[in-house]
Amino acid sequence: MAWKVTVDQDACIGDAICASICPDVFEMNDEGKSVAKVEVIEDEELYNCAQEAAESCPVSCIYIEEA
Repeated sequence: MAWKVTVDQDACIGDAICASICPDVFEMNDEGKSVAKVEVIEDEELYNCAQEAAESCPVSCIYIEEA
């Protein structure tokens, strides 16, 4: 199975908790907002990590859906 990861740039407040929890999937860009380093995750461990980051986001701007 594969999952697509996206971050709503307009909603992101730059908290960086996602990059802290799951640095293999998320990083902060030059504007201080989170971006997905990978568009599609195929590894279940990375999925679990990204899901934890999404659940920890204070503004719920991370979306993970089946690809």
